[in-house]
Amino acid sequence: MNTTIYTIGHSNHERDAFIALLQQAGITALADVRSQPYSRLHAQFNREPLQEALRAAGIQYVYLGDLLGARSDDPACYENGRVHYARLAQTESFQTGLDRVIAGAQQYRIALMCAEKDPLDCHRTILVSRQLTARGVNVTHILADGGVESHDGAVHRLVLQWDMQLDDLFRSPDEVIESAYAQQEEQIAYREAAEETEGTAL
Repeated sequence: MNTTIYTIGHSNHERDAFIALLQQAGITALADVRSQPYSRLHAQFNREPLQEALRAAGIQYVYLGDLLGARSDDPACYENGRVHYARLAQTESFQTGLDRVIAGAQQYRIALMCAEKDPLDCHRTILVSRQLTARGVNVTHILADGGVESHDGAVHRLVLQWDMQLDDLFRSPDEVIESAYAQQEEQIAYREAAEETEGTAL
């Protein structure tokens, strides 16, 4: 599969600067994968004004956070109050979201958008991009400075971030990468508030 899908975090960019990053990368459609498409700190990225600004710039907008968001309404996707990415990835809705993105990429140059500046700090990389690459999709991350990083490059950086080495004597590269993903998921995956989980633990 020669499909390439991009990702980007809106971070604290001014909206015009953010749109310029998309245009620099030739993006023609933005898929919003935030579970909640609103920002308390950066209202310029609230769903409706963002969609309007993108339309004015000739970029299509679609909300897919209900399918590819980091939070789930399915209790089966949680373990000890934390979203378990492998379980979420196996749900019908998540797989439907991947299908839609891959199909859309045949007509548009798509970027998946979430909030975090660094791709490694976001489910768009640790969850969604991982599943896309498993399907043979090329993923490229648009960085805050306008540079780009391949998903393989991001994974290599993730391994180093956790002080691991791909040439580990006792583990295969795939095992090392799996461990790095697991460590990062533990750090960033959505956790239910304590009051939400009270009474559910036995």
